[in-house]
Order: sequence, then structure tokens, then C-alpha cells
Amino acid sequence: MTSESAEPSKAQEEPSHPKTQENASSHQSSEESNVSVQRLLALAKPEWKTLLVGFFFLIIASGVSLLYPQAIRVIIDSTLKTTKDVTRINQAALAMLAIFLVQGFTGAMRYYLFTVAGERIVARLRQSLYQKIILQEVAFFDERRTGELTNRLASDTTVLQNTVSVNISMALRNFASVVGGIGFLLYTSASLTTVILFVIPPVALGAVFYGRKIRKYSRDVQDALASASEIAEETISGVRTVRAFSQESNESKRYGEAIDHSFELSKKRARITAVFSAVITSAGYGAIALVFWYGGHLVVKGGMSVGDLTSFVLYTLIVAVSFGTLGGLYADFMRASGAAERVFALIDRIPTIPNEQGQQLPNLKGEVTLKDIDFRYPSRPDIPVLKGISLSIKPGEVVALVGPSGGGKSTIAALISRLYDPDKGDVIFDEHNVKELDPTWLRRQIGVVPQEPILFSTTIADNIRYGREDASEEELIAAAKAANAHDFIMTFPDGYQTTVGERGVQLSGGQKQRVAIARAVLKDPRVLLLDEATSALDAESEFLVKEALDRLMEGRTTLVIAHRLSTVKDATRVIVLDQGAVAESGSHDELFQEDGLYRRLVERQMVD
Repeated sequence: MTSESAEPSKAQEEPSHPKTQENASSHQSSEESNVSVQRLLALAKPEWKTLLVGFFFLIIASGVSLLYPQAIRVIIDSTLKTTKDVTRINQAALAMLAIFLVQGFTGAMRYYLFTVAGERIVARLRQSLYQKIILQEVAFFDERRTGELTNRLASDTTVLQNTVSVNISMALRNFASVVGGIGFLLYTSASLTTVILFVIPPVALGAVFYGRKIRKYSRDVQDALASASEIAEETISGVRTVRAFSQESNESKRYGEAIDHSFELSKKRARITAVFSAVITSAGYGAIALVFWYGGHLVVKGGMSVGDLTSFVLYTLIVAVSFGTLGGLYADFMRASGAAERVFALIDRIPTIPNEQGQQLPNLKGEVTLKDIDFRYPSRPDIPVLKGISLSIKPGEVVALVGPSGGGKSTIAALISRLYDPDKGDVIFDEHNVKELDPTWLRRQIGVVPQEPILFSTTIADNIRYGREDASEEELIAAAKAANAHDFIMTFPDGYQTTVGERGVQLSGGQKQRVAIARAVLKDPRVLLLDEATSALDAESEFLVKEALDRLMEGRTTLVIAHRLSTVKDATRVIVLDQGAVAESGSHDELFQEDGLYRRLVERQMVD
């Protein structure tokens, strides 16, 4: 009898073709992007006090930075006068020194306050995103790779981090410099300012066009990087399989192709940025050339002084640099917009199976009934897994599920834990439809020991306590002894504080299984789901653990996905599944007397 898991693995489809991604991106409305940016900026609301103080320093820093051209004007005009005014020169120089000191202090305070506020905002965003991801139904994870989701937490939120911290500060500072600079330009020479303003509208239109292009390419780059991250996460986590089959070069090639794809997209983005920068720079220097040309004529005609022209040129540079910086920041905001769309799509997603809400029964007896269940995995809707399954498990009854691989045994266990909902039919606990019960409460009543237990990269004690964090040291040790784990744990130098490594890699298969059993023992559930719980143990350990499981199963409803005859023959009832339907049902002795599938499976094992 071979064990199986009908649950689907992570989707293995190749990343979407870049043209497909481009077409999909082109259909994203600007309204959706604007909403994402607005929601991103709305995250700053809890930090309004910090941002308000930062904005105060920003206004001072931007304001005083616009004063030093006036000091230069005074110095130049005083120098060129027939009667030299040394006192005014000294006063202007001291004023410039004071301006730079104030600007340095207020600029540093502005940067610090906006950065700290931005870090807090993104920290909350990451927490919210992780919480939303972890609350999604299991089918959600069947259809997505782990690398894709971790990329959203890492890469996308990093893009947003720059936007809601330093970039907002820089945008406000440069906007203030543009507005203030234009005001001083008008004050210095209205006619000369009119010439400059002719350059701004076409540059602004170019910035809008550039922003749309850069947003699309930035979204494509992020998606390509996510695909590369998925490959890296997949191969690193499965490095033992890669090494066993000598696939290092092929995996490196596969990752290299994904990185090359993201590089090509990044190169296109860089090309557009270079063209836009060239246009902006040319427009800026062209505007300065116009200023010198027209301003020179005004100086010759006596329409303005040399000091006025000099300060006008400086204000033009301030406005041009600030305007150019705003163009770059606009591109950053567009990149953030693409990342924000993906992040908020996950945050807004409502899981199809809620984690809370529903009844909590005061005393769960443990009667489990499946009525006419049909089921297909959402990631494989064209393949029926269960067809018309009906079975009932009485409180305290031990039922073994057996059958060929792919028959739906693990799927039934997943439906009982409400990891999935059936397409048709009902799962009943104590005469209550599972959909009426609080899912979190329900899962706390169920103990699961899977065929391949997953341990977390922490201590053995923490892994055993995972189902019941408030357990005492005595209860912890008692559970480990019951699972025949205490003796091998104490052989480690750090005992229960031994770190097990990623996925428990530092423990043997049998040791991991016994830690998982101890975790179920400590949880003390009303319903037990044992998916080949003794499959990784040697004969001696299996005997000891089976004794512990027998004690644990007393008075509890137990569903055993069985492989070994020793487990099957002691079950109250054996249900044989074949191709998603119940083929046979009865005790071990009854089914073995019949010339059916169960007898053939048992005989095959006995021959093996």
C-alpha cells in the first residue's frame, strides 16, 4: 500500500512571456495606479506629527536656500559700484554663512524625521502584508510560488520604502524650491522669467509621458526579478536534490536566463531614462543660455544690474535642478505605483476560507461525517480528486484510509482540517457543518502528524510547543517521552534547546517524525489525523511510538492514512479508496477475506 498526497505542489508553470506581461500592464488604468499612490501616501497618516515637524524644517531649509542668491547679488553690485561698500559686502558674506549653517541643520533634521517616519510606515506595511499573506487559504499558496510572495515582502516593499521616506521629503523640498525660485525670478525680472516659462510646459508633458513608460517597464522589471527569485528560492531550498542529480549547471543556466530577461527590461528602462535626462538637461542648459543672452541685453540697456543677472542665473539653476530632480522623483513614484498595485492587491484579497468567525462548541465530542463529497483542487480544476465520498467516524473510533497513490486519502484529511472546502457536499463535526464553526478554533481541536513533518528553524522545545505555547517544561518532557523522543534529544549537547536547522535538516527522518508526534501529543486534540505517522521509523522505534499513539488515540477520533499492515489491522474500520471513490469498507479481517483491492494491496506488501 503506497502512501500518497493528493495535494498539489506549488505551481510550476514558466514565467509569463514578456509580451504577455506588457499587454497586461498596458491594460492597467492610470486610475488604479493613482489609487495605489494615494493609498501609499495615506499610510503616512499615523506619522503626521513626525512629518509635520519634518515639514516645518523642510520649509525653513527650502526658504533659506533661496536667500543666498540675494546675498551674492548684493556682493556683486557693491563690488561694481564706483564707491565700494565694504560694509555691505561683509554683511552679505556673514548672511550667506548664517544661511548655510541654518540650511545644513534644518536639512539634516528634515532628512532624519522623514526617513524615520518612512521606516515606520514601511515596517507597518510589511507586517500588514505578511499578515494578509499568511491568512490566505491553502489553495492560494497552491497557485503561487513561495519566491513570488517573498519577493513582494522584500523587493516591492523596498521600492515603496524609498517612496514614503526620503523621496517624499525630496519631492516636497524640490517643489518648494521650484515655486519659491519662480517667485524670486518674477521678482528679479518678469520679462526674463517669461522667456524661461516657455520651456517648462513641453518639459512637463515629456515628464508625464516618461512617467507612464517608466511605470510599465518598472512593473515588468519587478515581475522578472520575482520570477528569478522564485527559481533561486526553489533551487536553494532543494539543494540536496539539485546536488544528487548533478543539476547545478542547469539550475545556474535557468537562473541566469531569468536574470538576463530582467536585465534586458532594466536596460530598456535605462534607455528611456537616459533619453529623458538628455532632454531635461538640454532644456535646462538651453534655458540658461536664453537667460544669459536676453539678460545680457537687459544689462547693456540698463534694464537690470549685473548682480540681478547673476542672482537670476542662480535662481534659474535652482529651478532647473529642482525641476529635474522632480522628474526623477516622478519616475520613482511611478515605479512605486507598480509595486503598490501588487502589494495592495494582496492586502485587499479576502481569503475564501476565513480564519475566524463562527461557532466554538463548548464540548467537541469528535464525530466527523463527510456527506456526498466532490472535490477538485482549485489549481487543477479539470481533475476530479474525490467523487461522491461519504463516510462517518464515531467519537473514539479509529478509521484507516488505504488505497493506491492518488486516491484522495490526504485530501480527505485536508478537508477535515478545512484547509479546503468541498465543491459539493458537507463536512460535519458533531452535527455542525464545518462552515458554521470557527476555523482557528476547529484546527486547535485537531492534531496532525504528516508523513513529512515540517520543523521550523528554531529549537526542539519550540517545535514541540508549536501547538501549545503555554505548555510547562514538565508537560514538554512528558510529551517527548510519550513519542519516544526524549532519549535522543538528551544525547545532544544542548538537549531541548538544540536548533534543528531549516526544515529540521539537522535531524534524521525518524527524529523529525518523533518531534512531530510529540507536538501532537502535547496539543492533546479531540481529533487525530495521522498521515503515515510511523513511516520514517525503524522497527524498534515504531513499536515504542505505536504504543504512545495507541495511548494517545484512546477516547479520540482518529483518521489514519495507512501504509503498514501493523497500523491497518488494529483500526476499528478500514476504508479503501480508489480513484476518488470508496471501493471497500469493513474491518481488516472482513476485507482480507474478500477477493478485492484491499486483499491485493496487503498481499503485495507481504511479498515486498
